[in-house]
Amino acid sequence: MNKPHSAGLEKDRKPPEQSASAVNWRDAIHEYLTHLSVERKLSILTQKSYRLSLERFTEESAPPDIEDVRIEHVRDHILRLRELNLSPVSIAQNLSSLRSFFNYQIRHGRLAHNPAQHVKAPKAPKKLPNVLDVDEAVKLVGQSFEGSKALRNRALLELLYSSGIRLSEIVALNVGDIDLRFGQAVVTGKGNKQRVVPIGSHALTALNHWLASREKCSPGDPLFTGRRHARIARRTVQDIVKKAGLKALNDDSVHPHLLRHCFASHMLESSSDLRAVQELLGHESIETTQVYTHIDFQQLSKVYDAAHPRARRK
Repeated sequence: MNKPHSAGLEKDRKPPEQSASAVNWRDAIHEYLTHLSVERKLSILTQKSYRLSLERFTEESAPPDIEDVRIEHVRDHILRLRELNLSPVSIAQNLSSLRSFFNYQIRHGRLAHNPAQHVKAPKAPKKLPNVLDVDEAVKLVGQSFEGSKALRNRALLELLYSSGIRLSEIVALNVGDIDLRFGQAVVTGKGNKQRVVPIGSHALTALNHWLASREKCSPGDPLFTGRRHARIARRTVQDIVKKAGLKALNDDSVHPHLLRHCFASHMLESSSDLRAVQELLGHESIETTQVYTHIDFQQLSKVYDAAHPRARRK
């Protein structure tokens, strides 16, 4: 009886089926970035930051297969970034991207544990944001503007300082997001999360004047417009604030986020309600808001000198 040739057996043998969860790095990163864009609706810049961090890891430190990645690979990568003299903030951003990516892989059954979970980034020195004092902030937003865009520019500055919203948030506002009757705005922040912020009386007056100057407004129209009545550009807002700072304060370093810093600092100086300011700013963590409690040391010193029994001088 003739035995079948071994080559024939090899020819008829089917290759082992690939696990349904198996995926290469390139496809996994593409899938994850699609998730960030479609489901989490993160900004283009944020998506780019994630992509660069993940691609750098796969090119420099990752094993060939995702399921083989271990904590040692992540630690080696962080050491490599430190040797390249990247700032602690940049390294922390890279590590955060890896943690988020690996958590996504766990949810899809490709990893059992997050290899970046217990890897620590170098501590970054805390930088306190510069702020204007109250008089300077009021002078900045309350100045007189000239030209066809005067009403828009005044309303824009007043709203930035009044509500402490981000540059991206004020650009995205529509007319329907503003409730002039109750003095509030519905703001869509990071991660597509919405919050309600109050609008002060001066900002309400400026907004009423700006909206009254426009021919027709529907709820879906952009609140602030630029050329040809299109939604105002981020760069335009930055230019408006910079020119306003130069005119009112002789300072060309003023930017939109500075007014957010001023809002937070001045609110905390007056109320000391950290939780409330956290909600108004849309901060995920209260630690982010706490940085504003350390800004005005001179004010804290005055409170200490006035209140502490062992601080009073004879």
